[in-house]
Amino acid sequence: MSQLLAGKTALVMGIANKWSIAYAIAQAFSREGASLILTYLDDHQKDAIETLSKDLNVSKVLPCNVTSDEQIAALAASLEGRQLDIVVHALAYANREDLSRPFVETSRAGYALAHDVSAYSLVAIARATAPLMTHGGSLMTLTYLGSTRVVQNYNVMGVAKAALEATVRYLSNDLGPKNIRVNAISAGVVKTTSARGIKDLSTMLNAVPDRAPLRRNTDPAEVADTAVFLASDLGRGVTGNTIFVDAGMQVLA
Repeated sequence: MSQLLAGKTALVMGIANKWSIAYAIAQAFSREGASLILTYLDDHQKDAIETLSKDLNVSKVLPCNVTSDEQIAALAASLEGRQLDIVVHALAYANREDLSRPFVETSRAGYALAHDVSAYSLVAIARATAPLMTHGGSLMTLTYLGSTRVVQNYNVMGVAKAALEATVRYLSNDLGPKNIRVNAISAGVVKTTSARGIKDLSTMLNAVPDRAPLRRNTDPAEVADTAVFLASDLGRGVTGNTIFVDAGMQVLA
């Protein structure tokens, strides 16, 4: 690679551990010369994120619980005066019980929580960070095929991801005049911490190599390289899109 992100500053939200897609994205950004700002959810996660940051080009590690408007405002305040070029929103959550039972049995509170963390938080983060992207930039999030197709056991998360993808389209229109591009990457099934909350995840992973056009599962590094494209000037004409990086699973019925 050729330092595609040299001189750029990226905020990466949603790293849980070294298996996270967000961590793969942070590694790729660091490789391409970006300066990184990472966030963590709470003190329990802080040490893990700081440990992971030692292998990356990280300038700051900051707290942010995206269900709190006060913490989002504090995050933006702590970055005031800095030019932000890239924001990665890799955040999603649903109650385990709402993923393990039929969608029709989703609780009102569980539905609201999944949408708050997984979809509305993109709106809140975009509103807080757009003023820092004074020269334009790239805002991206992660989604999954279950947003448009019924995927067994994905349940309320699929509905939340559908809302997330619609949010991407509307934000792209609002922020386009500021030269801020907004896109989603629809990654294939990857064995992350959040994905482990999906019932029968191993069955899904084992089935993909037999069905996907590329006959293999998705490598997080492939998702990360697509994120580099969207973050760099190579992706300067791309906005409002969902880009699939799933070994071709999206073409199958």
